[in-house]
Amino acid sequence: MAEFVYRPVVGFAQALFKAWDLKIDCKGSENIPRSGGAVLVSNHISYLDFVFNGLAALPQKRLVRFMAKESVFRHKVSGPLMRGMKHIPVDRTQGETAYAHALESLRSGEIVGVFPEATISQSFTLKSFKSGAARMAQEAGVPLIPMAVWGTQRLWTKGHPRNFKRSHIPITMRVGEAVAAPRDKYAGAITRQLRERVNELLEAAQRAYPVRPKGPDDTWWMPAHLGGTAPTPEQVREAEAR
Repeated sequence: MAEFVYRPVVGFAQALFKAWDLKIDCKGSENIPRSGGAVLVSNHISYLDFVFNGLAALPQKRLVRFMAKESVFRHKVSGPLMRGMKHIPVDRTQGETAYAHALESLRSGEIVGVFPEATISQSFTLKSFKSGAARMAQEAGVPLIPMAVWGTQRLWTKGHPRNFKRSHIPITMRVGEAVAAPRDKYAGAITRQLRERVNELLEAAQRAYPVRPKGPDDTWWMPAHLGGTAPTPEQVREAEAR
C-alpha cells in the first residue's frame, strides 16, 4: 500500500519543482543499489533535504524510508503522508523503538534515509555525526551510501523564510560509492570515515554549484569559510548555549 501513496507524492513533488523551475543536478545515483537494504546518509541544511535525497534514488527505481522526528507524523497534513509512505518516526525519548523499526526495514530490503547530524546545520557545514547509521548498517549487514545536497537551504531552512517562488534556484546533489560496515569494525571509526566521504561530496557539490551570491544581501546561504555570512559552527554553538 505504501507505494500507492509514495509514488503520487513523488510525482507531485516533481511537478512542483518543475513549476518552481529548480535546476536539479544529480550525479552518482548509480551508487544506490537497485535491490537490497542500504542506509542512505546525507548532510542536512534544509527542511526539504529528504525530498531531494529521495529523488536521487529514483533512477535506481528505489523508494527511501526516512527517519524523521515524531512531531512530523502528528501534523494533520504531513502525518498521514509520512505514515502512508512508511517513513520511520523518531521519538527521542524512545529512540530504541525507531532503531528497531529501521533495522526491520533494512533487513526486509528497504533503503533507510538518515541525517546523522540529527538537526539542520545553520552554518551549512557538517556537524558531528551520530553513530546510529553505522550501527544500523552493521547489525543489518547492509552498506552505507553517502550523499550530499547543496542549494536546498535557499528554499527553506532554519531561521530564514521559505522561498517557493519560481526563482530558478539550482540544487546540486552528489551520491558516493558505498561505505562498508563490517561487524568487527568499531562503529566510531566507520562513522568518521562516513563523515569524511559526505564532506568530500559536499565540497564537490559546492564546487559544481553554478551560481554565487548576487550581492552583499545574498550571502546568507554561503558558509563563512567560503566567504558567506552564515554563522560559523562556533557562533552556532555559542547561540545554542545561551
